[in-house]
Amino acid sequence: MPQDGFYAKVRRGLPALIGQWLALGQGDADRLALILAETARVARLGQPEATPDGATLTAWTAPEAGDEIPLWAARTAAFLLTQMPARPLPASDDEACAWAYCWLRNRDFADHASAEAALPAHLRDPLAAPLKAAWHDRQGLRLI
Repeated sequence: MPQDGFYAKVRRGLPALIGQWLALGQGDADRLALILAETARVARLGQPEATPDGATLTAWTAPEAGDEIPLWAARTAAFLLTQMPARPLPASDDEACAWAYCWLRNRDFADHASAEAALPAHLRDPLAAPLKAAWHDRQGLRLI
């Protein structure tokens, strides 16, 4: 039976998030993996131990790969996708939760309203509910 908690949805949505980068990025899988790792380092979204190859990036798009995807890769894919002129959108609730989770992890927001206002306009409606859930999840973790 699948779990329905917010973080479980995030983990199930991560492969689709990586898949969007692989589908919409310009280049072959090896080049897109290199761009992902280098962007993570430059934008300070994480420190990949090694640059993945295209086969690894492609493997991360498998539905069962959610627990294998490093957070730096997901955060960086979300970072890049939100800036694309193609204005990609999450294709499922799980993927939207992954986008919202990464959005909050990529920047420091004082409150939910500022996090929502900072979203690109085309993502405000699709991420409204997931961003609220992500915010509540994030606030809950601060209490631990």
